[in-house]
Amino acid sequence: MNKVQYYGTGRRKTAVARVFLRPGNGKIFVNRLAFDEYFKTNTQRVMVRQPLLLTENLSKFDLNVTVVGGGLMSQAGAVRHGIARALTDFNNELRLKLKQAKYLTRDPRKKERKKYGQPGARRRFQFSKR
Repeated sequence: MNKVQYYGTGRRKTAVARVFLRPGNGKIFVNRLAFDEYFKTNTQRVMVRQPLLLTENLSKFDLNVTVVGGGLMSQAGAVRHGIARALTDFNNELRLKLKQAKYLTRDPRKKERKKYGQPGARRRFQFSKR
């Protein structure tokens, strides 16, 4: 039996999401949990669904997502990026619409590393003249 599936990798901060799109009726599983169980806040749920709503494919595909690293918000961003990439794998004509909405752009912002001789990335220890 030949199963059709489309794949996309999404990244945000240190989170990495592997997204598998299969023809179905709109079920989403994240790390083997139901979508609503994994992403608890409405903001995260809306963020994940954005590329599917934009391309009107919300009820056409079942999603199986594996996501590791980062916090829940960066994981939601990584999943959104992965879904957008998987949708372009499915139909390259959706690329322009997804690109204009900036869902295909990988957000490059990461936490800046801590420097030696100071307590954080930019913060300095308090200066004392005496």
